Amino acid sequence: MAFPSKVAPRRGARSSGLSWRGRILILRFLTGWRRRFVAWMAGAVGALAMPPFDLWPVLALSFPVLVLLLDGCRGDLKTRLMAAAGVGWWFGFGYFLASLWWIGAAFLVEAEVFGWLLPFAVVAMPAGLALFTAFGTAIARLLWSKGGLRLFALTFGLTLAEWLRGHVLTGFPWNTYGYAVSGDLLLMQAASVIGVWGLTFFCVLLLSTPVLLLNPGRRGFATVGAAVLVIAGTALWGGYRLSVTPLETVPGVALRVMQPNLSQDKKFAYDRREQILKDYLALSAKKNETYPGGLADVTVLIWPESSFPFIYEREPWAAEAIAAVLPPNVTLVTGAVRYDFPPPGQRSPFFNSIRVMDHRGRVLENTDKVHLVPFGEYLPFQAELEALGIEQLTRVRGGFSAGAAFRALQIPGLPLASPLVCYEIIFPEKVVPQGPRPAWLLNLTNDAWFGLTPGPYQHFAQARMRAVEEGLPLVRAANTGISAIVDPLGRIVASRGLGLEGIVDGPLPKPLQTVSVAAKLDRTITLALLAIALALASIPLCGCITRKG
Repeated sequence: MAFPSKVAPRRGARSSGLSWRGRILILRFLTGWRRRFVAWMAGAVGALAMPPFDLWPVLALSFPVLVLLLDGCRGDLKTRLMAAAGVGWWFGFGYFLASLWWIGAAFLVEAEVFGWLLPFAVVAMPAGLALFTAFGTAIARLLWSKGGLRLFALTFGLTLAEWLRGHVLTGFPWNTYGYAVSGDLLLMQAASVIGVWGLTFFCVLLLSTPVLLLNPGRRGFATVGAAVLVIAGTALWGGYRLSVTPLETVPGVALRVMQPNLSQDKKFAYDRREQILKDYLALSAKKNETYPGGLADVTVLIWPESSFPFIYEREPWAAEAIAAVLPPNVTLVTGAVRYDFPPPGQRSPFFNSIRVMDHRGRVLENTDKVHLVPFGEYLPFQAELEALGIEQLTRVRGGFSAGAAFRALQIPGLPLASPLVCYEIIFPEKVVPQGPRPAWLLNLTNDAWFGLTPGPYQHFAQARMRAVEEGLPLVRAANTGISAIVDPLGRIVASRGLGLEGIVDGPLPKPLQTVSVAAKLDRTITLALLAIALALASIPLCGCITRKG
């Protein structure tokens, strides 16, 4: 393919004679493995925008490279779309491989059983998720034009693809591009208005504008300057919002979150069940500056997901051990596997639950996890795959059954809570049940599966984003961390870092007095933004049709 005269070097001239614009514009003319490699690298570099690195400006490099590679997808319609899908797949594969490699750690917990699956899981999941990116870039190329409006085509395609990724086949919206600003408290405030899908939209749009600097004239610089002003204005508004919204707390509530930091192989060791519970209670009863009286000063004690390596009702000694330590004023909220009759249409008697207990160890209320993890808590075609000897990671025969309904949880002495087990909290628009609106989000999780990797940092960042979107405080108990109390603006009131044993003490923040715009109109805002991007991206196409007519 020939170079345009403004970019191509003269015959016999060295490429070093190219201007800086020319050197970059060569990306448009890459083909074969060079194009695929550059797309893969651009995606992998973009993963640095996610926690724990939080280097969101790197997307201002990744997205412009993607634009240039899509510019180079030429030929007839089918050829262009296939080439664009290929570019998108390699970009997505690099992005997801670099940001989700830590999932492989779960297969090393019982390496003798699941270790052989590690390379397949680490590669197969990013490869599958990259299909959504491929779809997005193909849609974008269908709307492509030569000018700045092609950025709206890219924004429409990638935002639509990410939204679909969050919903298709039960959904997996992990590390959607909007989480790039989850480490910046000022910018994160925008989630209260446009939600994480809106943040994804503007991350793609604004951070792809540097490609316009390659255009001759000043228009590109003006556009990039406008994008910088939008980002700066968002940060200033976020700072103002934080400054005028003081922390308010629910009176009479003293929370204590226990973080035992048990590795996955020890957490479920049945032969250590009595020692594990003893250690939980000893850690929970500690005295410190916040609560000099220890549990005597606490009203609600919270333990992480699946805290017991046994079925609670089958071990009567456990209730006696709890009753011996908890004062009469303390309510215990804990994650635990529950055994009960399976609901209609499901076969397993096991549920991943949150259980509320009084100081005598009596169970007052239960709520079951509704959104289960595929291949972690259940297998598609469970009976057939088990007959072939295939198991999910939890190794519970028959898997878990999903709860009958997502409902609010009433805990004595506290306002209504929205109970979310593990990754249930990563789904925008799905963290608040129907009915009376809860006053806070409760997230119990066990990230020990993933060790000291980026995974737990990313999980916490997404949970924190839900607090800002909904205008509700978050209380999070994680086995190995990060446990925290977060106010409705995403400010961390108290926390315990990853891989540390300890307790998190503090009050329960109040929710915002008014429901956030994102909580009320999130889906409407997302659809409106997509419609605007589609309309703007289509303007050049409409002009072409008019001229041909």
